[in-house]
Amino acid sequence: MTSDSVGAIALWAVLAVVVIFILVILFRSIRIIPQANAGVVERLGRYHKTLMPGLNLLVPFIDRVRPLIDMREQVVSFPPQPVITEDNLVVSIDTVVYFQVTDARAATYEIASYLGAVEQLTTTTLRNVVGSLNLEEALTSRDNINGQLRIVLDEATGKWGVRVGRVELKAIDPPASIQDSMEKQMRAERDRRALILTAEGTKQSAILTAEGARQAAILSAEGDARAQVLRAEGEAQAIQTVFGAIHAGNPDEKLLAYQYLQTLPKLAEGPSNKLWIIPSELTEALKTVGAGFAPGASPVFPGPGSAATPAAAAPPAAAPAAAPRHDARPAQAGS
Repeated sequence: MTSDSVGAIALWAVLAVVVIFILVILFRSIRIIPQANAGVVERLGRYHKTLMPGLNLLVPFIDRVRPLIDMREQVVSFPPQPVITEDNLVVSIDTVVYFQVTDARAATYEIASYLGAVEQLTTTTLRNVVGSLNLEEALTSRDNINGQLRIVLDEATGKWGVRVGRVELKAIDPPASIQDSMEKQMRAERDRRALILTAEGTKQSAILTAEGARQAAILSAEGDARAQVLRAEGEAQAIQTVFGAIHAGNPDEKLLAYQYLQTLPKLAEGPSNKLWIIPSELTEALKTVGAGFAPGASPVFPGPGSAATPAAAAPPAAAPAAAPRHDARPAQAGS
């Protein structure tokens, strides 16, 4: 191998090294940052600048990029923490924290691990807040606890370049004995409410039933009263019609006496009639009827206490014969 070939090989080796060195310099001087990320650049060991998403240029071998920081909002669920309430009960509380890095430089240089700091700060703040509440208040005041935790954490993490958006209590677990007592209390409360609702329903049903009975009685009484009024009005109209017809027909004494005799048997109707008293006007009515049916005799209508005329005294045989027959029949029916 000649000296010229050795020189050519050395030249090509040097050119290759130069090309590789240039490529390495170009590779180390260009840095692409993904979206929603940020990179902290240190130049000779000191903070230089923060790289934003996109294409960024660096000085090779002088600038060094620290691990990228996620600028999106992050959700971290911390393990259950034992907390003592005001009434000396130990409860286990799970928390969920929503936070976001707003300043990459502060999150890198102001604190060693902002995630661990947020967890420890959440635990201590939670114990301070829940320690001033009893168990019932802690179970029913989650919104208040969440608000107090968010305010304290946001103020403390502001200098770290971290913003706490929300803090949620995922679960509050009291001891097993307390849970059993709470279940018994809730069961007794539900039974009490059920009994109260049943009693109110029974009471309302009784009230409605009584009100319905009262309304029915009132309507029945009103109906009976109206029926009696209508019946009385009908009877009054019937009496007036009969009375008018009698006066319009101008009946004589014979017709009146005959109607009187037809009405007398109705007095004995009914199973409770044991005694029938014959009116004193029955004899006068019989005399009138007998005188009316006697041949050639003119009727004489004696009144009480009046004397008979000679013309009426002529046929006394017919009237006494008829009187005993009529007296005997009604008396036997009445007995």
